[in-house]
Amino acid sequence: MNLIAFEDLKNKSIRYVKGVGESRLSLFEKLDIRSVYDLLTYYPRDYEDRSRIKNIADLEPGEVCSFEGTVVSNVSEARPRRGMVISKVSVRDSTGKITAVWFNQQYVKNSLAVGSNYIFYGKADRKLNKLQIVNPVFELVGSDDMKKSLKIFPVYPSTKNLGQNVIRVIMQEALKTLDGTQMEDMLPGNIRKKYNLSGFVECIKQIHFPESFAQKEEARYRLVFEELFMLQLGLLNYKSLAADSGFGIRFHKPPEMDSFLQALPFELTAAQKRVMYEVEKDMESENVMNRLVQGDVGSGKTIIAVLALFKAVKCGYQGALMVPTEILAEQHFKSIKPLFEKYNISVELLSSSQPKKQKQWVFEGLSEGSIDVVIGTHALIEAAVQFQKLGLVVTDEQHRFGVRQRTILAEKGQNPDVLVMTATPIPRTLALILYGDLDISIIDQLPPGRKPIKTYTVNEAMRERINKFIREKVMQGRQVYIVCPLVEESEEIEAKSAVITAEEISNNVFKDLKVGIIHGKMKAAEKEAIMKSFVAGEISILVSTTIIEVGVNVPNATLMVIENAERFGLAQLHQLRGRVGRGAEQSYCVLFNQSKSQVSRERMKIMSQSNDGFVISEKDLEIRGPGDFFGTKQHGLPELKIANLYRDIEVLKLAQESAKELLELDPGLKGNKKLKGYLSNYFGEKVTLA
Repeated sequence: MNLIAFEDLKNKSIRYVKGVGESRLSLFEKLDIRSVYDLLTYYPRDYEDRSRIKNIADLEPGEVCSFEGTVVSNVSEARPRRGMVISKVSVRDSTGKITAVWFNQQYVKNSLAVGSNYIFYGKADRKLNKLQIVNPVFELVGSDDMKKSLKIFPVYPSTKNLGQNVIRVIMQEALKTLDGTQMEDMLPGNIRKKYNLSGFVECIKQIHFPESFAQKEEARYRLVFEELFMLQLGLLNYKSLAADSGFGIRFHKPPEMDSFLQALPFELTAAQKRVMYEVEKDMESENVMNRLVQGDVGSGKTIIAVLALFKAVKCGYQGALMVPTEILAEQHFKSIKPLFEKYNISVELLSSSQPKKQKQWVFEGLSEGSIDVVIGTHALIEAAVQFQKLGLVVTDEQHRFGVRQRTILAEKGQNPDVLVMTATPIPRTLALILYGDLDISIIDQLPPGRKPIKTYTVNEAMRERINKFIREKVMQGRQVYIVCPLVEESEEIEAKSAVITAEEISNNVFKDLKVGIIHGKMKAAEKEAIMKSFVAGEISILVSTTIIEVGVNVPNATLMVIENAERFGLAQLHQLRGRVGRGAEQSYCVLFNQSKSQVSRERMKIMSQSNDGFVISEKDLEIRGPGDFFGTKQHGLPELKIANLYRDIEVLKLAQESAKELLELDPGLKGNKKLKGYLSNYFGEKVTLA
């Protein structure tokens, strides 16, 4: 019996799976499926239970199921318009009658015989008080195909020109490669035994083509456990390696700290004081600080970074603050520089768009030590950036940077302390999974004087009233964001695009007002120029994509209109909304919801009722399924393929417990080379593992 290793499946292209030619290869690549392992771990999003057969009389409108019936009429064809053929046939059983309807499926006419019995599967409906079933699949009773069809079928996320049947056939071919083989199991035997988990090969077969829903659930449980276990093991291992990488810097409390705090134009909230105490304690210990400061939009995280940087510099070290956009780097630079100048701390800006000469001057200042604090974008991780004595690294809006980028910057110093900031509120339990390599502090209080943003959900009937409201705000001297889900028009997606919206409103409704546009496809210099113009108040209405989600601070912008709000996640809507409400004026957010679904109405209701990011992220997690909820691709973590962080929270706790136990017995996995190999394979290049 062959022994297959995970690397074998990861290195084997799906080109070698029967049925995958060149054209299908490129279609699978669109789904990010390149290897046999990618294919086998491309899990179904749903299942069709064709094994349950009902009587026609018992069918409910909206129900998807199978029934057996006799064809009692010839197939009739109607052509209501060019390019449209509707085929209909009457089907009966001992309990009742139903009409089967197909659109543009002319093969049906020659496939059904009057008097023959068939199994039909599809969605029942009621039209003019008569039962009908639209586009059902069918098999002749007694045929081999029927025996094959009376079972549970997987339903996969798909792409154009790659139908369910094709994916199913190719998946079955890929599963055949596991027949008669034994596969190495990622999970150690003692853990499988403790939690009564089935073997990997058996679970992979049952998750794709289960013999029963009970077997599917058993397979899913094991695969979810493995996914969360490997994720926790990687993060906890990474954290322990960081802790073991040598002593950190023991900072002290500088004598000027109290006067610096007193000179601030505001008093810290109780939550800020608590978090600052936790940060100071870390900085004064001999261990390297790896702390995440998590706070809702506008909770005042930046001042924590400022105080930590002040402490580092006054103890004789340099500090770096890395942010995702140039406009944000510039905003931080303008607000931090005057605070530090009085205390003889030199602060400089570093970004990709700076002239070469200016950048060179900053490089020299950092390596000589004449620059104490540098604020910049990804430009900070360039090889040319060398510090004389880097003691503290701060990354803002963490979800825009991967673990790897954070590590590159930290490696420019001798075990510097690391402070990570995020405005993405994540329920604490779940923060443990996403930031398993960090200690967590939460700022759960907004500064006094901040007015909650009034949020309203509207439909197209309110368009004129909202346009009047936009004009009213601009006439009062305020500014407005209009956010669209798309950059340009799309044939496949019915949603507003920023380009067309900007054209329409600047040529029609608001032709007398200054309208600007910003989106990700523009050149960096163009984006910077537009944002500077908006910050300066020269643009009244800024039409944008989600590019403004992070860190743009324009206190004069008091209204945000979000088009096709149903296309955004709740956490993202909350982030976007946080761009207004940053001044003393009352701010508003208007959500245009074009969907009539119950789920969409629920989501909009949550947004209208709550300004609390933690509540919203809980709900977002509840409503959305597994996958890239937090943009884990951006975090540099493997994407969750099957685990649902909301539904599987109990499994997560067990997986984390097991990972901790294993690392306590075997720190750094020194005695478990095989598992260590799986781990680096699982994380790929995403996390530096020893």
